[in-house]
Amino acid sequence: MSGISILILTRNEQENLPGCLQSVAWSDDIHVYDSMSSDDTSAIAERAGARVTQRVYDSQRIFGGDEGEYRTWGLRNIPFKYPWVFVIDADERMTPELISSVQAAVALPQGMVAFDVQRRDFFMGIWLRHVQASPFYLRLLRPEKAHYERLINCVTVVDGEAGRLGGYLDHFPFNRGVAYWIERHNCYSTLEAKHALENKTKATEYHWRKALTSRSFYERRYHQKILFYRMPCRPMIKFFWLYFVKGGFLDGRAGLTYAFLQSIYEYFIVLKVREPEDPM
Repeated sequence: MSGISILILTRNEQENLPGCLQSVAWSDDIHVYDSMSSDDTSAIAERAGARVTQRVYDSQRIFGGDEGEYRTWGLRNIPFKYPWVFVIDADERMTPELISSVQAAVALPQGMVAFDVQRRDFFMGIWLRHVQASPFYLRLLRPEKAHYERLINCVTVVDGEAGRLGGYLDHFPFNRGVAYWIERHNCYSTLEAKHALENKTKATEYHWRKALTSRSFYERRYHQKILFYRMPCRPMIKFFWLYFVKGGFLDGRAGLTYAFLQSIYEYFIVLKVREPEDPM
């Protein structure tokens, strides 16, 4: 018995899901949380022995909805067999080293209620070792101690201490092509703009000291996001940060291309935030 449940989030992932399922086949409690896929995603999951839960996820959109609410519902309502759950997307793969770390952490959690992992994003056949804004994500958690916030690119919030695991979670965001990545991030930028406008309307508070010095990585990230959205020239700042400060130039042509794509994505958000004020 593995002692760990798996939660895979899907929407039209028939190309990616088989590889993901193979990487988590060590668990005897695999759940696929599907937002009404129109392809063979559910059938592939069922043939592999996974339990499928389907729920409408803002089906008017190509990608996305209220991601925080959607993910939190899954943690609260899916009948997991074990108290610990590892959350993974269909285009991600658990490495053997990560599997060993996950099993060791659950055997001796030392008071932790969640653990984050280091993700390796691959593009143009190489690991983007430097150009990522942050490679750490909370993925192993106690469902009753966690929830998600934000409409998109949500933040995992836990009630308790979080540790860090060894090994890597491999991510292949471009394995369906650059056009698919752009289409998806065009939708994401709409939700990010909506979120930014809502924060502006609500006058959401942030603290620059917490953005820089908080002991909690996730609290820092939360306040950094709010602070970042209030800065001018964000697309240029993002490119400079990823390519020069983070060392994206060390990732070669892939790093340069990825930094440009991320700055373009940021510009989409800027344009969509301005759109209500500057109608066409």
